[in-house]
Amino acid sequence: MNRDYVLIIIEWIVTIGLLIRFIPRNKIREAHVIFLFKGLLTWILSLTVSEFKLNEYPVRFFPYANKTSFTFEFFVYPAICAIFNINFPEKKNSFGRFMYYFYYCTTMTILELITEKYTNILKYIHWTWYITWITLFITFFISRTYYKWFFRLKNNDK
Repeated sequence: MNRDYVLIIIEWIVTIGLLIRFIPRNKIREAHVIFLFKGLLTWILSLTVSEFKLNEYPVRFFPYANKTSFTFEFFVYPAICAIFNINFPEKKNSFGRFMYYFYYCTTMTILELITEKYTNILKYIHWTWYITWITLFITFFISRTYYKWFFRLKNNDK
C-alpha cells in the first residue's frame, strides 16, 4: 500500500478519535448539524477550487467521483469544525474568542503545509498558505454564525 494512502487512513483514525474525545454525548446532535453544514460549504468551495485548478489531490479516495479530497473536504474538515463549535469558548472576551479561531486556523494550515510539502495527497498550483488560512477563518466564522442561529444561541450566553 502506498505511503500516502496509509497517511489518509491515519487521518481517518485520528479524526474519529478526536470526535470521540471532544464531542460529549449530549452534544452529538449539535455536532451532527454543524458537520453537515460544513460539508455543504466544503463541497461547494472544494469543487470550485479543484475545477479552477487552484490545487490538486493526486492521491485520494474516489478519484473518478470528483477531483477533491474526500477525506479532508468531507470528513476531516467538517469533523474539526464540529469540534470547534461544540467547544467554542463563548464566555471568553473578544480577544480570547479570536485567538480560538486563530489557533484552529493556524494549526490546520500548518498541517496542510506539511501535507503539501511531504506527500502527494495535496499539491498547490495557484494557491498559498495564507489563502488556506483566510478561507478556514471565513468558513469557521460562517459555521459558527449558522450554529448560533440554528440553536438560537445569544452572545456570551450558552
